[in-house]
Amino acid sequence: MTRLVLASTSPARLALLRAGGIDPITISPGVDEDSLTAEALADGRIQNTADMVQLLARAKAEAVIHHPDAQNALIIGCDSSLEFNGEALGKPHQAEIARQRWLAMRGKSGSLYSGHWVIDNRSPESPQTQVAVGSVSSAIVHFANLSEREIDAYVQTGEPLKVAGAFTIDGLGGAFLKAIEGDAHTVIGLSLPTLRELVLSLGVEYTSLWNIDR
Repeated sequence: MTRLVLASTSPARLALLRAGGIDPITISPGVDEDSLTAEALADGRIQNTADMVQLLARAKAEAVIHHPDAQNALIIGCDSSLEFNGEALGKPHQAEIARQRWLAMRGKSGSLYSGHWVIDNRSPESPQTQVAVGSVSSAIVHFANLSEREIDAYVQTGEPLKVAGAFTIDGLGGAFLKAIEGDAHTVIGLSLPTLRELVLSLGVEYTSLWNIDR
């Protein structure tokens, strides 16, 4: 059995992993995403939304590498953002911002990107042999044409304020998504097929991550 550490406190990512038979150790990475993104934009490390989510996913995984609970394990960091009309949309945080986003998005489509970064931290005593791999998954999200009353009701629940793009697929917002093109797990924020490919590239059998009895 291989231990997996999730460098995230996202309930959606945790629930997704558990549904897939993996109960990870969760550690909050404590990354200042806004500052890191601003710095990366200033020095040219970010060219698009895919670059941004990958950079943040890597930063989250690396932030917990020395945590006692992250030793002798694989670490995965993730980050997600919706690209709509050429702009990367993270968590709105404020109700009015979430409302304005939904007024713009309703009846239209956007691209959701999720970055993944996996560090093999099973031999922390030999950092020179430590390897890491990453990948970005994406999906096209088609939004339903919501009424303003529906938007207001959704925003009042508080759910869209705390998630990238101001919507969920696995919560109240699922009813407001007309269709998904691509990996639906990407929209939740962690692609299980992508995780499988990454751990296999590290020489780890994906099924060795299963630790929940069925």
